[in-house]
Amino acid sequence: QNFNAMKWQGRRGSSNVEDRRGMSSGKRFAGGGIGLIVIALIVWLLGGNPLSVLDQTGGGTTEQYTPTAEEDEMAQFVSVVLADTEEIWGNIFQQSGMTYRQPKLVLFRDQVQSACGYATAASGPFYCPSDEKVYIDLSFCDDLQQKYGAYGDFAIAYVIAHEVGHHVQNLLGILGEVHQQRSGRSETRANQLTVRLELQADFLSGMWAHYAHKKLNILEAGDIEEAMNAAAAVGDDNLQMKYQGRIVPDAFTHGTSAQRKEWFRKFRDAKPILNGHKNADYPRYCDLCATIIAGNETIAPVEH
Repeated sequence: QNFNAMKWQGRRGSSNVEDRRGMSSGKRFAGGGIGLIVIALIVWLLGGNPLSVLDQTGGGTTEQYTPTAEEDEMAQFVSVVLADTEEIWGNIFQQSGMTYRQPKLVLFRDQVQSACGYATAASGPFYCPSDEKVYIDLSFCDDLQQKYGAYGDFAIAYVIAHEVGHHVQNLLGILGEVHQQRSGRSETRANQLTVRLELQADFLSGMWAHYAHKKLNILEAGDIEEAMNAAAAVGDDNLQMKYQGRIVPDAFTHGTSAQRKEWFRKFRDAKPILNGHKNADYPRYCDLCATIIAGNETIAPVEH
């Protein structure tokens, strides 16, 4: 796989990448159960907290792992994309009178323990608001091509930008607000709100792409199409038809392929309208962004 299309090589990577590919997330006791108890007892006798020993040794073990050259290149690419999101969202928040707190990005292999719980590679990339970290197993990048037919480096950049979009939502209080709105509703109605949250993250990823190219000139011909193809590939209707053979709209959690493509490009399409309004480009003041959560007839109204 070649990552030369998007202009990323030779540019700054992020210092917020946490590489756990050589770590196991299983709860294993180093030195055996009896040895651990002895160590904890010694700590207690010396006036320390024995629980600190149990906590530190229960978090996983380090395993020998040597990534391939292709994986290393992918890890570098992901790091550069994360750095781009840090720069762009940092500027956007600053111009809105806010401070952007940078998320961490965790690379893992097969399985991982996050503050939101245990996850496997099958979960796909995800954002955990409890620890403000994005998690990704790099094997997903191959799955994006082989399973979903979404090719190109910017397709992967879109996925990362989408997860960082959830971090932006978290910083703005949107994730918490939607969580409260979902509480006590039926599964169908709660899913409708989740769809809006995901489409807003698509909107924010498109917003990032616009400013990243404007400031950093990162895009090549065809990059936006790669992102659009990735958005369409992971649409609920496409995935349900692929794996279930039928479409169940009430079970949607991310939006249809058409909706995901629409909201990714929505910011670029709306740019001429927004230009005349102070701060209209920024998430807190963006009417288009807000209406996704509030209810927009082009998506489908949320039932009360």
